Parts: sequence; C-alpha cells; structure tokens
Amino acid sequence: MEIRSIAVLGAGQMGNGIAQVAACAGYDVTMIDIEQEFIERGMDAIERSLGKLVAKERMSREDADSALARVRTSTDKGAASGCDLVVEAIPEIPEMKLSAFAELDGICKPEAILASNTSSISIDAIAGATSRPDRVIGMHFMNPVPIMRLVEIINGAQTSDEVNAAVVGTVERMGKTALSCNDSPGFVSNRILCPMLNEAILTLQEGVAEPEVIDGIMKLGMNHPIGPLALADFIGLDTVLHIMNVLHEGLADDKYTPAPLLVQMVDEGKLGRKSGQGFYSYE
Repeated sequence: MEIRSIAVLGAGQMGNGIAQVAACAGYDVTMIDIEQEFIERGMDAIERSLGKLVAKERMSREDADSALARVRTSTDKGAASGCDLVVEAIPEIPEMKLSAFAELDGICKPEAILASNTSSISIDAIAGATSRPDRVIGMHFMNPVPIMRLVEIINGAQTSDEVNAAVVGTVERMGKTALSCNDSPGFVSNRILCPMLNEAILTLQEGVAEPEVIDGIMKLGMNHPIGPLALADFIGLDTVLHIMNVLHEGLADDKYTPAPLLVQMVDEGKLGRKSGQGFYSYE
C-alpha cells in the first residue's frame, strides 16, 4: 500500500502543522477547511514556520519553496476524494468528528485510509461512523507538529496490519517516530499525562505550593522541560478538562475525577495561553 497524496481536514494549529511536515516529506497535500479565512491563516502559519527553518539553516530556501508549492487548499471536502490518506484535525468534539468521518467515507475512494488526530476520542467510535473500520486509524501528532518527534498511532479493534504499516511508514518518512498502541480512553499519552497535570492542579488547590514552585520542582527535580501547570496552560485548560472527563467516564474510576479548581477555571474562561489567563498571565 503506497501513500502518495494526503488530505488534511482542518487548517488550524495542528492541521497546518501536519500539512507542513507532509509537504516537506515530499507528499502532495490538500489542506481543507470550511472557510477561506481559515485556509489563509493556515497557509500563513506554514510560510512563517518554513521561514524560521530557513533562517536557522535547517532547510534551504529552495526546499521550503518546493514544500509550499506541494500544498493545495480547498473549502470543499470533495477535494479529498482522490487522496490515499486523509488526516482529520478538526476540533475535539465527538459529534463533529463522527459527522466528518461519515462524510469522508462517502467521498473518498474505497482504498483510502481515514486517520484522526484525536487526542482522546475512541478510534472504534470514529470507525463505527464509516463502512471501512479496517481502514480507520489514529495519528496523534504532538504540538507543535514541526518540532515534536512523536506520532502516537492508535489501532482500532478492526484496523488492519496493512493500514498500520502504511501509516507508520508515512510517519517515518515525515521524520517522526511512530509508536503504536491500541484504542483505550486517553490512549497512552494522555492517560498518563493528564492525570499528572490534574494532580498538579490539586496540589495548587490544596495550598501545598505556588505555581512557580510546583513547576520548578518538576522541572529541576524530574528534568521535565516545562512544568505541569505551564504545560496545562499551553495545552488549554478546557482540553485538559475534556480529556479528564473522557478518562473518568471511559475507565469508570474516580481517580480520574477532574480537580474542582480545573472545572472552576474553565467555567471562568481562564483557559491558559489562548485566553491570556490560566495558572499564569499571558496578557
């Protein structure tokens, strides 16, 4: 199974990053979003990112221009019809993802692989919205996509070995490391990471230490590059809350109960970097 062309559904931070690394790996890429404005923002982000790589001499100007030329855009999902692999990177809303996969299933050629960049939603549930569950898989890229090396590959119960092998090969061609796991709430990455972030929030809530101290202890003592509270701000506290709810409901264990402070901050609109206020101020 050879993958030559890739469609990316979503031109946001994750989508444009995936489109960029795919184009840099030599794939023909079609980046799709619902509004031309979103497409233009995504292309601007790719141009800026490639420009930084050129400035740091990690890529030649010629290679950057060639990668950019391989990215086509559209506001019509039909543009994915001839692609070998479609990577969905739309908001983490189950109903929206299931609807998108059902639509893609009717648009894309029968042999196309449909992948989701979801960080927590069940691959089996997504596959159930299609008539090709053996050709549905998770490709969980890490943020920021051009920099982070890992892609967590999630196999659904019916994902074929052939599809897994094709996707792993594609990820490796992108210069990433593909590590495969089976479908389960939170997969591996967020099942381990988000409870740690939640525990840091509980530690703050209980007055054990201030944010700078909690983060400092984890950075200096555990050699983490960023503290858990600063990382939660970077991810988005609403996203952390969503994943904790997925873990709590999916694994039916109270140890995954979201910290009351996390719930409160999300209710107050304090979402971290994207809102300008979280455990730290970004205004």
